This record gives sequence, C-alpha cells and structure tokens, in this order.
Amino acid sequence: MYLVGALVTAFAPNLVVMVIGRFVYGIGIGLAMHSAPMYIAETAPSSICGLLISLKEFFIVLGMVAGYAIGSLLVETISGWRYMYGVGTPLAVITGIGMWWLPASPRWLLLHAIQGKGNMQELRETAICCLCQLRGQSIGDSASQQVDEILTELSYVGEEKEVTLGEVFHGKCLKAMTIGAGLVLFQQITGQPSVLYYAASIFQSAGFSAASDATRVSILLGLLKAREETLVIGWRFWDGYFPVPSWIIIPFPG
Repeated sequence: MYLVGALVTAFAPNLVVMVIGRFVYGIGIGLAMHSAPMYIAETAPSSICGLLISLKEFFIVLGMVAGYAIGSLLVETISGWRYMYGVGTPLAVITGIGMWWLPASPRWLLLHAIQGKGNMQELRETAICCLCQLRGQSIGDSASQQVDEILTELSYVGEEKEVTLGEVFHGKCLKAMTIGAGLVLFQQITGQPSVLYYAASIFQSAGFSAASDATRVSILLGLLKAREETLVIGWRFWDGYFPVPSWIIIPFPG
C-alpha cells in the first residue's frame, strides 16, 4: 500500500489520480498503525511491550521531522511535492523487505491450530521456532512451556460462548473502550493532528510570510514532538531508577 500509494501520488497526472494515490497510501498507514501494535503485543515480553510501542511512536515522529526537513529543501523546487511523495518509495521497499523476514506470531499460529486450520503438532513446533527467533537466547529452554501456556489460554477462550458486540459496553471492556476512545477524542478536539498537518500554513498566517521560512519553522515543531516522545521512552525505560517528573512530560502532549 505504501509503495503503490507513493508511486501513484508522485506520478499523478491530475488531481483525481493524486487523491486516489493518497487514499491508497492512507489505507496502508491505517493498516500499519493497527497491525504493528498488535504484532508487538503478541510477540514481545510484557516487561518491554509498552517500551516497544513507544519506540514505534517515536519513529513515526522522527519520520515527521524528516518530512518537514525534506519539505523545507524542496519548498521552492518546481513540482517539489512529487519528490516529497517519491521519497517514500525506497522506505516502503525497505519496510516490505523487513516484514518479509519477520517470524509469524506464535499466538496467531496456535490460534490456527485451535481453529483446525492446520496440523496441531506442526503448528506447535513452528510456534516454538518463531518464539525462539523473537526472544533469542534469553528464552532458554522455556519456549516449549510458554507455547503450551499460550495454547492452554487459547483453548480456554475457545470454550467460551461467542462474544457479541454488546459486551464491549460492559465490565472491563467498557473501561478499556472508554479510556481508548477518550484518548482519541482529546487528541482530536485539541487540534493537535491539524497543527501537524498544516503547520506551514499556520506559521504563514502567524507572520512568516515566506513559505520557505514557515516550512523551516515547522521543523522546530517536529523536534518538540520528538523531544516529548524521547522523554516518554526514557520514562518507561528508567522508571524506578531515574524517574522523570510528570511536569516535564505534560507541557507538550503527543
């Protein structure tokens, strides 16, 4: 999706084709934003799961900073926006190659076994191999035991009655949904995404008359957001050893 969207947008002969390219690109972003945290949650140890998801967010912000920087260099170039979208092509290729070598999620493999979509013993052995690839030498000889625990958990879940949509509004599910929806709501109503998307236009309205100046100032905005993500990662990693005061993180919500 990234690759196709980037190429279609970069070589778009008219507005309609460009919008189609952006639409395809947006689908790719949406899939990545949901699949990456899910993969991390299913494969990473619980002790570093939050850290890895924070790192994902950090690299997204780092990409924003790079986008602002490249945009500032191309702002006065004729058809420079095409180069902006084209820059995403090699990154999409690198991402695709990296995904090709990722081992499958052991939980996903075992779920297939539970659902009768493959041979139980073969999928179990494959899950053990994938878990060893993901955890490395630190897992030791406990890979088989951990796979059996996941299998037991999935078997127990499979025995429960079919889940309905209404259960989202009850018990622990309601609490989780309220927190998740609240975070998204406050992120949107504060206008934070719009500020990032239209930073250059906003700075032009604020007094930076030249488009190049406004675009370069946008880099500062990206750096401030990157700074915030760095503090959050440090807070997660060093919490308990070098606690980060909450007032440092609050001023620039990301």
